[in-house]
Amino acid sequence: MTTTFGSPECPEQPEHPEPALSVRQVLALERVLAGEPEVVAGAARLDRPVRWVHVAEAADVGVMLSGGEMVLTTGVLLAGDEEKQAEYIRSLHHAEAAAVVLGLGRAFPAPPDVMRRAAERCGLPLIVLHRPFPFAELTEEVQSRLVRRKFAAVSLSESVRTALTGLITAGAPLQRLLDEVAQHSACPVVLTNLAHRVLATAGERPAVDDVLRDWERISRQAWGHHPGRSGTGGGSEGDGWIRAELGGRGERWGRIVLCGYRGDTATGRLLADRAAEALVLHRMLGSNTGCSWEEQSAQSLLTDLVSGVVPARQLLPRARAAGLPVNRRTFVPLVVRDKDPARLDRVLRMLGLSGLVAELADGAVAVLLSLARDQDAQALTAHFAARLRTESGTPGTVVAAADPRTDWDDVPAGLREAQHVADAVADSAAALDLPAVVRLRDVHLRGLIRLLRDDPHVQSFAERELDGLLRGPDEETAALLSVLRTYLATGRNKSRTAQLHHVSRPALYRRLEAIQSRLGVDLDDFEQAASVHIALLAHDAQQG
Repeated sequence: MTTTFGSPECPEQPEHPEPALSVRQVLALERVLAGEPEVVAGAARLDRPVRWVHVAEAADVGVMLSGGEMVLTTGVLLAGDEEKQAEYIRSLHHAEAAAVVLGLGRAFPAPPDVMRRAAERCGLPLIVLHRPFPFAELTEEVQSRLVRRKFAAVSLSESVRTALTGLITAGAPLQRLLDEVAQHSACPVVLTNLAHRVLATAGERPAVDDVLRDWERISRQAWGHHPGRSGTGGGSEGDGWIRAELGGRGERWGRIVLCGYRGDTATGRLLADRAAEALVLHRMLGSNTGCSWEEQSAQSLLTDLVSGVVPARQLLPRARAAGLPVNRRTFVPLVVRDKDPARLDRVLRMLGLSGLVAELADGAVAVLLSLARDQDAQALTAHFAARLRTESGTPGTVVAAADPRTDWDDVPAGLREAQHVADAVADSAAALDLPAVVRLRDVHLRGLIRLLRDDPHVQSFAERELDGLLRGPDEETAALLSVLRTYLATGRNKSRTAQLHHVSRPALYRRLEAIQSRLGVDLDDFEQAASVHIALLAHDAQQG
């Protein structure tokens, strides 16, 4: 195979702050093009890095090399001896030279066939120059470029390290660090655990989505079976897929991946290594949130789903890459008032259910179950809720659920519905004797009031109806509101109310009389009691 340089199809590579030049880049230099270079062997290896350039006529030059050199020669000592010619190529191959450039002239007026065949067998790029060329100019050009690039690489390394260290010192979250890495690398950046599940990403959204669309397959295919090799791509680095392992104290727990990095591979490795160092330090010091990276990943995804700011369809690649089964599945959105999100995740694992768990901004915990289409969603949700009550040791733990969804685009509305139901039954589960799984149809008037709580008319109504009670001393007001809340929630059942508040019936009667006196109402009158009940529901909803 023969490749000729200098055509429009082989433009000079763009400048990058790289610590090395490839053989291809050297051949694309203007001074080299003047010599009309032609690759006569090893064309598939032109992306090899050139560490240095040597002009050498010695037949045994291989013993003086340390690897990565481009050797320039006229072959004057090899002419007429085919065995020497073949041995010359073999010695350069064993010395791991980057390439050999042969200037055609008196010694070799045409490319020597023996050297070409030997170089092809060894995979060593052999380039011939058809026009006379001063080797000294090429050595000077390449050496100066290499020095500049090595200096630029050191500067880049320190710049990235300084920027990331500054962010960690300032308490920046994980996402901010990844954004910084993506800015320097100008390509999508992906953080994964050892199971290839995506924990966080950075970069331009369309490019990231393209990477995540079939992440499970392409990530495993890209690295083959080399889990212990840091900075290697299992043959994929030529495509710009560069990774670095994350871990410490002899244990690995993740990877950072530069996906489609367009610069030099060595520079990509440097960026990945600097990023890995910073991420390890960030994890060791602990983030501001106190959450693991896996928890932050689930929280980011579910928060985006609930908010609706990002269309659900755009979040599908993230969900799939995070390990959530999404093809032909039934999704069950749940929200639980539980201060221990880890407990919910533990229950999911105990039951062998697939799903994501994350704490939302208001303290509620969202759970998104992903079930096979042939599984009984209602029964499994009830089983999850029952097991959660057992694990929490709190019989009043309530799981708010939306109806199952088979379309991913309906998941955000389902999560908001479950959140609405959870808000509607907040602080009332025990008094209402609600089932373990509560749905929208179970919250009735309470749910409607929650939806209308920000309406000025509703707020004014609640203040007017409860004014006489709310203007009292704080402790007394809180005690009477609690009794009133339970009395109305139990359908004005005095025995049940007294039992729940651990007071005698006469004591309860005195409190009810005090409430009626302050409000100026008769709670035995259905319409007046209903009006107070609605006002109290609105008041509670407004208090959050």
